[in-house]
Amino acid sequence: MFNKEAVLNSIKEYDSFYMYDQSTILEYSNQLKDNFEGIEFLYSNKTNPNPEVLKTVFGQGFGSDSASLNEVLMCKNAGLAKEKIYYSAPGKSFYDIREAMDISIITADSISEIHRIQQVAKEKGTVAKIGIRINPRFGFFKESGAASKFGIDEDVVYENKEMLKSLENVDIIGIHVHLSSQELDIDRLKTYYRNMFQLADRVKEELEIDLDFLNLGSGIGIAYEKKDSPLDVADLGKTASELVKEFKEKMPNTTVFIETGRYVVTKAGVYATKVLDRKTSYGKTYVILCNTLNGFVRPSIAKAIPTYSTEEHPKPWEPMFTSKDAFQYIPLTESTEMEKVTLVGNLCTSTDLIADDIEMPKLEYGDALVITNAGSYAAVVTPMQFASLNPPAQLFLTKQGEVINTLV
Repeated sequence: MFNKEAVLNSIKEYDSFYMYDQSTILEYSNQLKDNFEGIEFLYSNKTNPNPEVLKTVFGQGFGSDSASLNEVLMCKNAGLAKEKIYYSAPGKSFYDIREAMDISIITADSISEIHRIQQVAKEKGTVAKIGIRINPRFGFFKESGAASKFGIDEDVVYENKEMLKSLENVDIIGIHVHLSSQELDIDRLKTYYRNMFQLADRVKEELEIDLDFLNLGSGIGIAYEKKDSPLDVADLGKTASELVKEFKEKMPNTTVFIETGRYVVTKAGVYATKVLDRKTSYGKTYVILCNTLNGFVRPSIAKAIPTYSTEEHPKPWEPMFTSKDAFQYIPLTESTEMEKVTLVGNLCTSTDLIADDIEMPKLEYGDALVITNAGSYAAVVTPMQFASLNPPAQLFLTKQGEVINTLV
């Protein structure tokens, strides 16, 4: 699951750190490449933009799903060609559009954004080849669509088709939809893919365009809890590949993308933190760790949410919160003595809590605790400026076994 020796050696130097395992990234990348025939992949930079992680993922031939201008620039600096960088996010400014236009494929999120792209392209004396993000007539959990801050309602696209065709400096070449993340229900994903190919048919007919690309978005989930059944990637890939083959008979020149989401990096990362103190108060034992809420915030969020129902609220807090038991706590100690402890951090706030009255081997000052599933939506969503403490290091374990500090 993780390289214990590398963690123990690194905890001697760092009080807290992330460690990303290149071999695991390659393993999960290959699972996608081997099972999804005729499909290309875009890595979702926002899950983990660590430079060594990006280098590894892009080395697998993946392109980028970029959610900001800075992510676009990261990808350009990493050597990706314009045709490999897809910039999709709501609320792009004129500056964002102007700077991104020549180095990425912009996916417009609204009708007004398309007009801004037209204006910038006219100023530049060019024709911008863009995608549009669509909020479709169908949903992920139900047959009908729903209001969303993301994308242009499908019917609104068709209502504006004459205007879209008339734009002299904008050429729509692709469509993008993303409706759900962290999905482990394979039948829902298969239905979603079928709906997407039908959507592509409708857009082609309504707008009278040939699509260069169809971006199916993400959705492929990771098993976080012990009770979760991992998604059968081979089964899903078989269905997706069959659908693509059928689709290509009608649109042979259309590239079909799936965004990786968190899939290739979640299991590749662990978070390690050092025991700084322990104390007993009114019979309750506390182990004080370095940088919990301000090092890896998601375990604290999971502890803070008292009740949760996926039936009532499907995935309402992704990617900040996945489930109550999304992380495992692994003490690295030689002690065989068991005790009931509460795991807290070194911040001056009572919310800095990750586990309450759990049984584990006794931890002493200087010992390490490892938290799993820390490869995605971990460092990037954590408030590391809290109390101005030193942030955790971010280490990269190469497939050759070398540990690199990536932020120095």
